[in-house]
This record gives sequence, structure tokens and C-alpha cells, in this order.
Amino acid sequence: MITITEAAQGHFKKLLEQQPEGTNIRVFVINPGTPQAECGVSYCPDDAVEADDTRLNFEGFDALVDEKSVPFLEEAFIDYVTDQLGSQLTLKAPNAKMRKVADDAPLRERLDYVIQSQVNPQLASHGGFITLVELTDNGTAVIQFGGGCNGCSMVDVTLKDGIEKQLLEEFAGELSAVKDVTEHEHGDHSFY
Repeated sequence: MITITEAAQGHFKKLLEQQPEGTNIRVFVINPGTPQAECGVSYCPDDAVEADDTRLNFEGFDALVDEKSVPFLEEAFIDYVTDQLGSQLTLKAPNAKMRKVADDAPLRERLDYVIQSQVNPQLASHGGFITLVELTDNGTAVIQFGGGCNGCSMVDVTLKDGIEKQLLEEFAGELSAVKDVTEHEHGDHSFY
């Protein structure tokens, strides 16, 4: 479920040595399955362990995950990187905003999953996102831009050279085109 690198495990062990005996870590998702999902790691004293927690054993400590967060932490990855600028703990959870769908799920579900887990995180750096409005019978994904993408002067480039290219590669043979139906209004919200 969660991969914790050796460097991150070492970091957690060092932190836990300074905590009361029996303290482990908790990995969680706040607002799982929503665009506002946030992942985190905290200390988990022995008296905070819940009966329905999933316990993942590592050398020197356990990682506990609450029942609600479990499906959203599939394929999560925790690393601890040290470089000339300092140290940083990173937690990547590609399924936090939307539960992973099966490879044989209907195209609309798989398409929406890729939009939420791959496309929207890229657009979020500009305050934008897309929503799948419709999937037509001829395989056209009809999308709508929101946030900083609405009214942005670069939206056509983002659509054709980014989103459409990525989705057509991901769903080759199933998806034929990506069409934008947004009524773009330039304003203070627009990124460019």
C-alpha cells in the first residue's frame, strides 16, 4: 500500500526515539476523494490507535492508516531527501483525490481518474483545473476549464499540446479527441 524508502524509515526512527515508548507514525488523508485532499504524517501514540486502523510494519516502527484513508493511499510513496539545500520529507499519494479505478472500469471512470490524479495536479500550479463534462459516443472527451485556466491566453496551447496529447496517448484507441466547452472570460482569476 505505502512505500517508505530506507531514508524515510531512518528519519522516522530517529524522530520516534525522542517520543514516548510505543509511539508510531500515522499516515492519513484529510478530505479523501475530493479535489481538496491533503496527505499527512503525524505521531501516533499507543492510546490513539483505533481498532479499524491498518498497521504496516517497518523496522523499528509501525505506520498506522485509518480505515477511511486506506483506499486513497494505494501506491503512496514517502521519501526523505537530503541535499545542499537541506532535508525534505515528501509524501506522494496519486490516489488521494480520487480512489484508483480498475483497469477494466468503464472509459469514463478511467478518464476521470486520470484527469483528477494526473492532469489537475499539473494545472493546480496555475490555479486551474478541468472537469469532464461528457464522453461522447464517438470517443470525444468534452471538458470544461476552471480556476486560473478560465480566460487564460494560453488555454489553447494547454489543451492541444498538453491535455489532449496526454489523454490521447493514455487512452489510445478509445479516445478520439478532447473538446473544450468553456465560455472563457478573461479576468483577475486568469493565470495569463
